[in-house]
Parts: sequence; C-alpha cells; structure tokens
Amino acid sequence: MSERTTNERSDGHHTPGLKRREFLSVGALPLAAALGTVNLETAKPGAVTVGSPEKMGSTPSAQNIIRVGLIGAGANVRRVQIPAFRRIPECEIVAVANRSLESSQRVGDEFNIPRAYGNWEQLLDDDSIDAVLIGTWPYMHSTLTLAALEKGKHVLTQARMANTAQEARDMLAASQRHPDLVCQLVPTSTSYRIDNVLKRMIREGYLGEVLSVELQRLQTRFADFGGDLDWRHDRGFSGYNILNIGSSYESMLRWLGRGNRIMAMSRVYVPYRRNARGEPTSVTIPDHVDILYELTNGAQVHMRASETTGLSTGNQTWIHGSEGTIYVDRSQNVFAGRRGDSQLSEVPNPPADQAYSRVEEEFINAIRGLEEVTMVPFETGIHYMEWTEAVYRSSQTGEAVYLPL
Repeated sequence: MSERTTNERSDGHHTPGLKRREFLSVGALPLAAALGTVNLETAKPGAVTVGSPEKMGSTPSAQNIIRVGLIGAGANVRRVQIPAFRRIPECEIVAVANRSLESSQRVGDEFNIPRAYGNWEQLLDDDSIDAVLIGTWPYMHSTLTLAALEKGKHVLTQARMANTAQEARDMLAASQRHPDLVCQLVPTSTSYRIDNVLKRMIREGYLGEVLSVELQRLQTRFADFGGDLDWRHDRGFSGYNILNIGSSYESMLRWLGRGNRIMAMSRVYVPYRRNARGEPTSVTIPDHVDILYELTNGAQVHMRASETTGLSTGNQTWIHGSEGTIYVDRSQNVFAGRRGDSQLSEVPNPPADQAYSRVEEEFINAIRGLEEVTMVPFETGIHYMEWTEAVYRSSQTGEAVYLPL
C-alpha cells in the first residue's frame, strides 16, 4: 500500500500509545481532505478571547471534535501545521501559548484562535484541550511532553525530538506510562518526494545486496563568516545535533534501516556569529562534519554535511549494491542502473506515487482510533537521537561509538 495512505514506519514496531487500538484491523484508512471546523466552546476563565474561527465546511458532531492547543507558534507552525489542522473536519485549534501573552494574541488574531495564554502552564491547565502541538525549539520538547502527558493530553512534537538522547528516552518512558495517549513526532519532509520509489526499489531487490552509500548534504554558498546566530548554531537550543544530519538519518532509516557503529570528524570553521543584539557569540556546533557508519548488513555509509562548501554540487545520494546502483541528484531526480548497463537511466517517479505530509491527519486519526502512528513514533525518534549523539561523541573522542548507547 502506498505511503500516501499508510506512511509505513521504518522500524516495523507498533507504537504503544494508541487509544482503542484493539479495534484496528488495518494500519491506516484513507480519508478525504475535506475542509471543516465548528464553533468553539466558551473561553475558559484566564484565557484571552481573540476571535472565533471561520466556518470551512460541514460541522461534525461536537463529541467527535479533537481540540488542539499550540505551544509555540513559529514560522513552520503558522505556515504548515495550522493550515493542516484546519483541513481536518474533526479538529479545532482552540488555544495558543507563544513566547508572551502579546505574541499569543497576535497569533490568535491572525488565525482566529479563540484563546491566547501567556505561558504553556496555563494552556496545559485548560481541561477542554485534548491534544497539544509542541512547536518550540528542541530544548523544551522533553519538559513540555512530560507535562502534557501528566495533564492527560495527546502530544505531537516538532522534530528534532529533544536536546539529548536521555531527554528522548525520558519522553518515550513517559509515553509508555500513558498508553491511552497518542505521542508522535513531526517527520522530516525533505525526502518525501523520493521515499516511496527508493523503498520500493530496495525492497524489490533492485540493488541486490547493499554495499555502500554516499550521502552528501552540502550548502552551495560560501561560509558566512560573522553571520547571524541561528538557533541551530546554539547548543542550548539545539543540543547535539549538527546541521541537518538528524533529518538525513531519519530518511535513511526509512530506506535502509538503522546503523550501529559510528565514526565522525567535525570542525567549526565559523567560530563566532552575531546574536540578536548584534554581539559576537562563540559557536561550538560544527558547520562541517564527515561521518562513517555501518548498516546492520555491514554496508558502509559515508555522510558529509557542511555549511562551508561554496559552489559545491549540493545534495546528492548514491546507493551502491551488488547488482545495481541508485543515484539521487540535487533536485531529487532518481537515476539507476544494473549490472550490464552502460549508464544510469532516469527512474519514473510520478507525483501520484510520491509520499506527502499528512502527520496532522495521522495524529488526529490515531486519537480517534482510526489508524496507528507510523511516522514518526517516539521509538523512531530515539534511534535518530542516539545516532546524532553518537556522532558528537565520536567527533570529540576520535573513537568509534556503538549503538544503542
């Protein structure tokens, strides 16, 4: 079945946090992407009412509505998650808590969200909220997830999962203490276009035995010496992750499964960046990294990620097997060839066969007992969190690091 309806999970396990899962006989049900919402309840005392949502279609019965609160409303939440939730008839966004009451009110006004809170504790105290989207930077993900679960709320957390592998393990343990609550991570969307075709070709044996992989994730601009300090350069906000290696590994999990032994070298070429006040701030997160790791069959993977590779060839992927080779160029066009061929040929990859983002729909459906979480349960998040931490440890010690940690 296509990932357009199942979003097949990479590690094959079942998530422990699905309500009414005993009634499930299939992993997912295709649902129409109809627009819809309903009138909201009267605002809870202590909240600031900033508007009422527009009607966008037929109104489901009130008992079927999943009421969602937003904790953090940055650009991605506003651009992607809010519209996606709004397309689900059985879902309402009823509250928001951003960095301050004023910023919460601005988001509420912009998106007709009726209740604005000055902090996340007030939002979690709202008993009318069934589920929360955690849209903050990773440093708050563990704290907010644990608190939300204790308040009896389902949790959808932006990637990456947390700052450290231990925080991620704490989140998984908390979810297992609340098996009636759904817990899910927003998956990386950078490989949706190619996920299905690569999984199909590998599953059907096009490569034969996988022997080696070259994964290149390179910036084509020159290093930005003296540039602005992004949160991804700040270890306090981003933890052990380096550049986009965590999301790249998450895609690799979907195609080829988990790694075990990791060796890495990294470098900080831009040691100072300007903070929000324009002051130079030291940077300890590398802007260039080379990683070697092994897949479970012994195949070797070389991943190279950098912000210091001006005029490079950018992103590309090579997967070499005993009987075939697959190449993905910087525009995510797929080429392949088999033993006996003289050159690679482009592989058809029509849009109708490509995966697409439906995490919000899957999350709401899982709460309603209609499907299981497949992309991305907390168990998968643990895998990429431990892998990125292993990369950091190896780059610091010069030694191989074995998984699981």
